Amino acid sequence: MPLPLADHVIQLAFDPGISPKGGGLPGLSVLKNVVNSINMFGIIAVVGALAVSLGVWAWGHHTGGHQAEANGKKGAVVAAGAALGLGAANGIVSFFSALGSQVQ
Repeated sequence: MPLPLADHVIQLAFDPGISPKGGGLPGLSVLKNVVNSINMFGIIAVVGALAVSLGVWAWGHHTGGHQAEANGKKGAVVAAGAALGLGAANGIVSFFSALGSQVQ
């Protein structure tokens, strides 16, 4: 016998009671260390990219190479954006996770 529409809506609105919980799986601390290390490598790479981009920007400016100057500026902006994203990654995920947990 088919269910009425109201019963379908009630089934869709059922709360399964699932929420993130630390310590549930083995190796969680190892995974956190791996992600922290990847983030650190990313930040170190961004520092190098920013230094190279600023050098290209200065070299292009002083030699009259407008294309090199423009590429140096673009590289500096991209490196700064990447540094912002890497530094704020934890906060961004926490913000949207908290925002998502408010959805009912």
